[in-house]
Amino acid sequence: MSRTATDRVDALPALAEVFREHGHAGASLSRISAATGLGKGSLYNFFPGGKDEMMAAVLADIADWFEAAIFSALELSDDPARAIAAMIRDVDTYFNSGGRVCLVGTLGLSASRDPFTKSIRLYFERWIAALATCIAKGSVPGNEASTLAERTVVGIQGAIVLARALDDENTFRRILRHHEKTMLDAIAAHRSRHS
Repeated sequence: MSRTATDRVDALPALAEVFREHGHAGASLSRISAATGLGKGSLYNFFPGGKDEMMAAVLADIADWFEAAIFSALELSDDPARAIAAMIRDVDTYFNSGGRVCLVGTLGLSASRDPFTKSIRLYFERWIAALATCIAKGSVPGNEASTLAERTVVGIQGAIVLARALDDENTFRRILRHHEKTMLDAIAAHRSRHS
């Protein structure tokens, strides 16, 4: 059994892993209880809205992490190439080289998505917009920057699926490097035209 969570925030990492492993529908209270070390009474004390409130809290926690570590960093950086390299490195770490499921992406594909549609949509829209802003700072025109950003986020999600299906973290890293190179090549090409 895992270490017992002592409060709502302390329970979020264990909850996230249960939802990643079993999905929203398969995350039974007994599995959640085993992962968090909390009984049903404590779970409902922390999350009176039950499993939906637990999932909403986990999604908010994921969004907060990505906002601080990825999205804001991309938008605030004055060095697009360095910001993109940092995003690729952080994404590789966060998704454990494709060994860790993207809970937001998985939930977006499931029948349980309806209560969380807005959170799912905002996560992906925010990621694409932040990355497009960063790429555009590298003199890449807006439409091209948006297309590159969208393809990169799609590529990352696909890389997670493929790396897990093949049980090969090198697949994930190779796809990440490809997208990083594509973005950096676009920045270099546009900057050379403007110099």
